Amino acid sequence: MADHQESSLTLPSAPESVRLARRHALAVLTEWGLPAASVTADAVRLIVSELATNAVQHTFGQSPTFTLELLLDRDEELCVGVTDSHPRRPRRLPAAVQQDNGRGLVIIRFLAAEAGGRLSVVPTEAGGKTVWISLPWRVAVG
Repeated sequence: MADHQESSLTLPSAPESVRLARRHALAVLTEWGLPAASVTADAVRLIVSELATNAVQHTFGQSPTFTLELLLDRDEELCVGVTDSHPRRPRRLPAAVQQDNGRGLVIIRFLAAEAGGRLSVVPTEAGGKTVWISLPWRVAVG
């Protein structure tokens, strides 16, 4: 197995792209050896859905596309990132607004922490941002 594997997919910032991003992520992770029915696969499915949804809904038309990146480092850490060209960092909405939406980042942080991972937001050179989730890669080898 290679020390470093990666996959990248750029999609239009449109609602149907969320499903395509999720499908792509699961196909790549299955190819890398993650069982589709595993707890990690379920967490990644939800993380990709939330990050992609945020990129579509919260860039207010300022990001015509978003890019999903998957990086697997030395079979130890999986990084899932979504990059868009909107400069604003994701933030929690006030509780009164959270009834219908705004909980995505809370869910993502919880899933990452529960799996022993973390969330980070990194500005891009082009003025946008990448929201990264890093998770321990727990796949039985051999």
